[in-house]
Formats: sequence, structure tokens, C-alpha cells
Amino acid sequence: MENILEVKNLCKKYDNFELKNVSFSLPKGMIMGFIGENGAGKTTTIKAILDIIKSYSGDIKIFGLNNRIDDDKIKEDIGVVLDDMFFPEILTPNDINNSMKYIYKNWDSKMFYNYLKDFSLLPNKQIKTFSKGMKKKLEIATALSHHPKLLLLDEPTSGLDPIARSEIIDIFQKFIENDECSILLSSHITADLEHIADYITFINNGEIILSKTTNELLDNYGIVKCSEKQFKLIDKKDYIKYRKTKYEYDVLIENKNNFKTKYSIDVIDKLTIDDLMVMMIKGE
Repeated sequence: MENILEVKNLCKKYDNFELKNVSFSLPKGMIMGFIGENGAGKTTTIKAILDIIKSYSGDIKIFGLNNRIDDDKIKEDIGVVLDDMFFPEILTPNDINNSMKYIYKNWDSKMFYNYLKDFSLLPNKQIKTFSKGMKKKLEIATALSHHPKLLLLDEPTSGLDPIARSEIIDIFQKFIENDECSILLSSHITADLEHIADYITFINNGEIILSKTTNELLDNYGIVKCSEKQFKLIDKKDYIKYRKTKYEYDVLIENKNNFKTKYSIDVIDKLTIDDLMVMMIKGE
């Protein structure tokens, strides 16, 4: 399967934080959910992919091209929504359209105004009059309206109500329908990722601790709830992490079928991505 994005051994050091050998690949036609706590390194990684931050080591290829050397060729085909991205608030969507026509060769004004209509955004209203959710919709409309092949999205549904989030998710799913386009999607709303992400990549304290298909995680992983006596009978190699609660132990396992066979345990709770994050970060 051809990769649209490859990150290999990405390292970046700050005074109080460090990306450590971050590596993952995003195939064509796929959506990757990029998860982790605040400050885990998601935004720093995305900015390195975009070559916004400098002085990092490692190799990043987009469309098979080096993101530093072939910067001009690449950026035409990337749509971006960053969590700290903003347009000058005195501008209107009309101003955005007029500016983008000169930035992107493939800028599609018709598509842009269709998104404005779908999102109920008035083209002649100043951005300062928009709510946070409306501003986010404007950023998404702008990112999509030059026909990119790769979307890099940092909290794109932040500030949106459930109905608006559902509309945006439908747009993202339609975006990848031709199997030529892909999305790297950082989000704290993990329930959304369970529905649309083909892969989940988990970063913690600057390191990738897991990168797997969503189906593999949700179908094979699970949470076993057991007593202290039962927990002491479980071999350490048969679980990933555990947490001791007030009344029982929660145990994260990687292979439900093997675990059931070995320990004669019938009830294993289905894993959610929220469960995965809590157990991997807080578990022992």
C-alpha cells in the first residue's frame, strides 16, 4: 500500500520537551487519528511535517517528496487546519477567497462559496463577528477549497456542536472516497475517531507508543475487570497495563481470544479509545 505521508525518526528538542524518534506512515485513501494528552507532541509533529518549525532531525516525506527540499511542490496539495491557526479578524470570507486565488493554483471559488452556504457563513461578515465554531468551519472550508490530496488537521472539530461535527465528519469521509487522498486528524474527541479513523497513532510525552489499525484495537484489545486474587494469577506478559481501582483491577490486554482461552474468563469489556489513552498513560 502506497504511503502519502512518512515520518521517520523525527526528533526536536526544546528546553522542557522533546520529540523522540517519532515514526509513522499514513497510506493513501486512509484517515489516521493522532491522539495524546495536551502537550504530548501532536501539534509539534504536525508543524514539523509542514516545516513550520525548524532545527529538527529525521526524515519526512509527503507524496514521496522531501518536505524541506520540495516544499513549494508539496504545499499546493496540502490542506491545513491548526488549533492555533487564525485569519485576521477584520477580514471577511470574501477577502479570504480573493487572497487564496493568488496563493493556490487550484483554488476553487465555487467550492468555497458552496461550503460557506452549507456552513451558514455569510461571505460579507467580518470574521470577528463569528463564533469559535464558525471560525473553525471557515478554516475547514478554506483547507478543502483548493483540492488538496492530504489534510493535516489539528483539532478541526473543536468548538463545534454534535450536529456540526457530524456534518464535518461526513465531509472528511467523502474527501477520501477516491482512495487518492488522506487525512491526519488530531482530536481529543475520540468517539469521532472510532467512527472514521482507519488508523490510530498514539503519542505520549514526545514518543509514539502505539500505531495500529482502528479495527485491530477495537476488535482485539480489551479491558479485564478482576479481583486482586485473579490479577495475581495473570502472567505479566499477557497484559499491557493495569490500574488498581477502589474495588477491582482494570487490566488492558492485547488479544481477547488468547486471554479467554488461557484464563477461562468470559467477560472482557470492549475497548474505547478513551480507555486506551487512560490505561496507557495512567496504568502501571
